[in-house]
Amino acid sequence: MRKQYDFSNARRGAVVPAPAGKTRITIRLDDDVIDWFKNRVEEAGGGNYQSLINAALREHIRHEQEPLEKTLRRVLREELRRTG
Repeated sequence: MRKQYDFSNARRGAVVPAPAGKTRITIRLDDDVIDWFKNRVEEAGGGNYQSLINAALREHIRHEQEPLEKTLRRVLREELRRTG
């Protein structure tokens, strides 16, 4: 390793730019939450746990925006399917 490096032309920021429509952020999540998503990805045979978190957030937003009556009907249908 050299004793000195020339950083005069260096630029700060991500090494790999984020794709269009994506924003790079730093977020702190509990270890058990991250483990849960990583386990789901592993059980599915691979993938990206960050994409799974993104999908879960989208699903939450979609349900958050649905009217209360529609939410209740959806939950009741799901529960009735589980009980047979």
